Amino acid sequence: MTTPLRKTHPLFKIANGALVDLPSPANISILWNFGSLLGLCLVVQIATGLFLAMHYTAHIDLAFSSVAHICRDVNYGWLLRTLHANGGSFFFICLYMHIGRGMYYGSFMFLHTWSVGVIILFLVMATAFLGYVLPWGQMSFWGATVITNLFSAIPYVGTDLVQWIWGGFAVDNATLTRFFAFHFLFPFIVAAATLVHILFLHQTGSNNPLGISSQVDKIPFHPYFSFKDIVGFLVMLMALVLLTLLNPYLLGDPDNFVPANPLVTPAHIQPEWYFLFAYAILRSIPNKLGGVIALAASVAILFVLPFTHKAKFRSLAFYPLNQIMFWSMVTIVMLLTWIGARPVEDPYVLTGQILTLLYFAYYILAPLTLLAWDKLLD
Repeated sequence: MTTPLRKTHPLFKIANGALVDLPSPANISILWNFGSLLGLCLVVQIATGLFLAMHYTAHIDLAFSSVAHICRDVNYGWLLRTLHANGGSFFFICLYMHIGRGMYYGSFMFLHTWSVGVIILFLVMATAFLGYVLPWGQMSFWGATVITNLFSAIPYVGTDLVQWIWGGFAVDNATLTRFFAFHFLFPFIVAAATLVHILFLHQTGSNNPLGISSQVDKIPFHPYFSFKDIVGFLVMLMALVLLTLLNPYLLGDPDNFVPANPLVTPAHIQPEWYFLFAYAILRSIPNKLGGVIALAASVAILFVLPFTHKAKFRSLAFYPLNQIMFWSMVTIVMLLTWIGARPVEDPYVLTGQILTLLYFAYYILAPLTLLAWDKLLD
């Protein structure tokens, strides 16, 4: 019998190893769908973004009206623009689910895969921030001003660094053009990093809900998980299209329908919903530099997870106390997201500070609780 072409052709052989004959654990759940969904999100964002870039003008006098022109005059421009904006939100929903799954089931023990994943998270966050500035509405301008100003908290080089980022002495045309250039470039870097992420994952094979070796029970990726992923694709695309067609601006900020005006500060400056938890952490620390450090640490702390996990089992499936702590952590992040959208006044300030403390406490207490549980069962 002849060997199939997919196993002999130099190019097809790579695709076959990753998408057809890949040995996958038989017991992986729907939570393992989010990796492929993130790939779909990236494709949707690059495709819609490419067509938007054809009609967008990166100039402070023209950016706002060019977005209006896309929505009003370009054929299906309104659809491209709303798909792109809401696609960003779906990207982050899938990202947070993907990270949550990794934390719960101990997938972070694949050190290289996890580290590249956290780098991808930083890159996607940077891309989303840069993209939010491009429509040049009030929230775009003031969001850019507030976030770029954070770099001024860095000792010695802060002020120079901010002016270097701005390309002047304020957020101006130079800032907008460079933000557009980087917003266009970063998704391709994310795509390259994603390939590295997958390469590392396929060296070890996927984790599974039990967190124990699945070598005894592997099944091919196709047809089992290829079809499962396609179902996931259809569900997510349907949700994205429904949101885009029924309530396209639900997740946006009304202030961004007002052209940027450096002379009028909006009453409540806040980022998009997916950054609100980090924004709440930033605001909960009175010291500017301390706030910036906490902001960076809130995401960078994911890097330490593989080093603090010393338990006998990988997954939280065997640790009931840690399951309670994990779901408390999810609740804390949701509450921080809510606090981030509230004004800076009591009782929100104190609540935000307590939640910030609890957020960071999780990363210290969770590994200790795992060890205590192991000791208890010895």
